[in-house]
Amino acid sequence: MAQSYYSLLAYVILITLCCWRLIHNYQTRQAHKLFAEQHGCLPAPRIQNQRPWGVDRLEQIFRGDSESRLMELFMFHFRQTGNTVEQVFIGTTAFDTIEPANLEALLSTNFKDFSMGRRREITFPMFGDGIFNQEGAAWKHSRDLLRPPLQHKHYENLTAFKQGVDDLIDILSRQSAVIDLQPLFFRLTLDTATEFLFGESVNSLRAPKSANEQTFGEAFNTAQATVTQRFRLPDFYWMIGGSKFRNACNNVHCFADEIIDRNLSRSSGEGRVFLDAVAESTADRDALRGQIISLLVAGRDSTACLMTWTFFLLVRHPKVLEKLRTEINCNCSDPASLTRADLRKMNYLQHVLNETLRLYPSVPVNTRTATRTTVLPTGGGPDRTAPVLIPKGSTVAYSVYAMHRRPDLYGMDAELFRPERWDEDMPMRRDKTNATWGYLPFNGGPRICLGLDFALTEAAYTVVRLLHHFPVIRLPAGQKVEIMGVEKQTMTLVLSSTEGCLVDFASREEQEQDA
Repeated sequence: MAQSYYSLLAYVILITLCCWRLIHNYQTRQAHKLFAEQHGCLPAPRIQNQRPWGVDRLEQIFRGDSESRLMELFMFHFRQTGNTVEQVFIGTTAFDTIEPANLEALLSTNFKDFSMGRRREITFPMFGDGIFNQEGAAWKHSRDLLRPPLQHKHYENLTAFKQGVDDLIDILSRQSAVIDLQPLFFRLTLDTATEFLFGESVNSLRAPKSANEQTFGEAFNTAQATVTQRFRLPDFYWMIGGSKFRNACNNVHCFADEIIDRNLSRSSGEGRVFLDAVAESTADRDALRGQIISLLVAGRDSTACLMTWTFFLLVRHPKVLEKLRTEINCNCSDPASLTRADLRKMNYLQHVLNETLRLYPSVPVNTRTATRTTVLPTGGGPDRTAPVLIPKGSTVAYSVYAMHRRPDLYGMDAELFRPERWDEDMPMRRDKTNATWGYLPFNGGPRICLGLDFALTEAAYTVVRLLHHFPVIRLPAGQKVEIMGVEKQTMTLVLSSTEGCLVDFASREEQEQDA
């Protein structure tokens, strides 16, 4: 009797929950319909799925990633369907956009309507509590704290970059003619970041000071790769991890802790550095570590990728390389006297970096999650210009990689590397919104990258020093010159070259003859 009673009670509860769910869904649909009518919203075109719940979309993403062709996949869907699309992804409706007007809404005008979503939970094992995954008051406090030390007055004379580039040139001068620059650039930017931020370089281009530094790069890459996989399953991120991920995160944390211990133990007379200012804001060791790791990611990865892709492109475009070399030779007789102002006066150098970041932005894809029902200003309806309803909780992904390759913004040769376009009347400049939001290599709005000038200055200085020192820099014999975007790319939190950046600096005899 009692068992029958409890069985009946369970059925009643189940039926009640189902009814409540149906009523709630109906009310939500009606509310969305009314909201859409009030704002003139029309549906965006939808990517057609072949399997239930959009499972095939997930399969495409993992296959594209395993083949190092993920950006190609995203480009295909935008070109096939539209610049703003709706999709079903593991049973959940989501949106993708490459419209400048929509990015303006996401990152600026409707900034308060969107959050970082599950970023904190997904990245916390690696990043901890740092500016990268903070929001609200905590994020604003971190931003206010970190902004002053990153002002360009602190590196105007380029001293912060000199030792690292000297070490790089020394390695290149002693190595065989053909060398992969990508791992060297990652070591260079790590050395520069630790020197500037903490007052002491880890000197990874020379010899590591501890076992932690030897394992840091590998651990960092492993942790990043796992975090990236977790991002692709936002509602099921907890399924991806394991002991390898935990060990990698632990090694990254040990490295950061060693930096903190080594630099905060200096005597007060040794000079104030970035770390001192951050340490004053918190006595929480975990919070301090989180800020350190966030800064190392920003200072190491994005700039190293910019340098890699710059030389990847230069050696495949010898006319651009020689034009750039001519400008450098005319403006830089003595690298020791260079300043940031001198670098900024080299217009073609700035165009080369802009064009590299256009084709290969360091962070090619990003996401936001709607904190309340809102709209994107364009992309819906038959002509794809009507506002699009974004229900609360929906994810909106945006790809600056794909946006930067739109012919209607950059010209019919948008797929080509041509720095001269930055002196021309590009189509995007004819519209104020497109001109402001159509080029976003460092994000935009309140969360625009604090270190963008630091990164551009370091990259520019490195390019100038290498071209000034080595009179022969070329593509190695047998290397392919492919259409831009067809080469294999590795997508973690940044976009790197899967096969590296092989460059031929010629033999010492050839260098001497050319000099």
